[in-house]
Amino acid sequence: MFEEPEWAGAAPVAAGLRLVTPQTRPAAASQIKGSKRRQLLATLRTLEAASLSQQPPGSPPGSDYEEEEVVEQKKQLPKALFANSSAKGGEKRKKKRPKQGPPCSDSEDKELERKKCHKEVFDKDSAEEKRKRKHQKQTSSNPTQHLDSVDQTDHEAWKSSATNNLPKPSLGSPSPKHPRTLSRKQWRNRQKNKRRHKNKFRPPPAPDKLPAKDSTEDTEVPPAPTPNSQETRAGALRARMAQRLDGARFRYLNEQLYSGPSSAAQRLFQEDPEAFFLYHRGFQSQVKKWPLQPVDCIARDLRQRPASLVVADFGCGDCRLASSIRNPVHCFDLASLDPRVTVCDMAQVPLEDKSVDVAVFCLSLMGTNIRDFLEEANRVLKPGGLLKVAEVSSRFEDVRAFLGAVTKLGFKVISKDLRNSHFFLFDFEKTGPPRVGPKAQLLGLKLQPCLYKRR
Repeated sequence: MFEEPEWAGAAPVAAGLRLVTPQTRPAAASQIKGSKRRQLLATLRTLEAASLSQQPPGSPPGSDYEEEEVVEQKKQLPKALFANSSAKGGEKRKKKRPKQGPPCSDSEDKELERKKCHKEVFDKDSAEEKRKRKHQKQTSSNPTQHLDSVDQTDHEAWKSSATNNLPKPSLGSPSPKHPRTLSRKQWRNRQKNKRRHKNKFRPPPAPDKLPAKDSTEDTEVPPAPTPNSQETRAGALRARMAQRLDGARFRYLNEQLYSGPSSAAQRLFQEDPEAFFLYHRGFQSQVKKWPLQPVDCIARDLRQRPASLVVADFGCGDCRLASSIRNPVHCFDLASLDPRVTVCDMAQVPLEDKSVDVAVFCLSLMGTNIRDFLEEANRVLKPGGLLKVAEVSSRFEDVRAFLGAVTKLGFKVISKDLRNSHFFLFDFEKTGPPRVGPKAQLLGLKLQPCLYKRR
């Protein structure tokens, strides 16, 4: 059996280390397990055998040689242990290196970044779900705002998807700037502003590129106004002024004819013969604008009757009715525009009693004594004779009252035509003399004056 020397237990301790002896070996070996334990035990045995074989026989315990030996053992023991463990650790790292990833710090950073991304996506999804729920509540409560909200949610969803689909920057590379997403309206406005800016600040063309002007154009002088051109301008100006004056005089004469009796109008035209020509010209210019002429309607109706009927035209004007029919026509007016016209007051025409078959008043019931005109027509008409009246529609306030007043003067209503927008047509038949006295008032015969406004 191997016996341990007595000086082994009394070996000095240096640098805080303890010499491994057979007594302390079980305590050290109990801390190491498995294959490491067996290897350490083998190395300890070899070191112990080497130390015993090299020790001189006569060296006392506690000598200098013993101290040096102990120090060398302390130095060699950690080196052997570190070398053995480092060799095994290197083999393990070589085996595990292809399976392991990057260092622990990088993997932890990536793990944190991935968790952060998942959290952002989850927050966005939850926010979108809340927005959709809120939108559904708003649409159910107020359906009129449905279209605007749909457009806003669609735009926000498109914007969020565009931002989520952007490539994520790597850890080493700098973070790129995200492009700003524009709506369709913003993009159109930007393009429009670009075009405006381009056209606004476009530099003027160079003088070389400007079209060359002929020297003759620079030296040309506008022609001096000739006397003929000045005369034409003056003539046009005089014509316009004369037209305005004629319009003003026509309005004045028309007002005088409607606001006074026929006798006063006759005296007016006798004193100023040109006034009648002026009035007739203005009257014709106004009537030409009508879609249908009332004198043409009366002439068409008379052409369907026998040509032997004698006609009396009260207020004939230019004798257009006499020129349109074959019947014998007596023309009466305040002034003469045609040789066939008999100048007189229409309340007193130079005809015998019961001498005509048809009496016509075409736009001629003017003045304040309309009753005198109708009584004179009753006097010259034969029994059963025809009275035809055409008058401006705006003059009648009550058509029924007018018809009632005419029937009291010895007439009967045969037909009436109220379809035209400018004038009305009436046909009466003589039934006898007037049924009312000369002092009886007939309010239905008071027609509104036909006044023309200034244009």
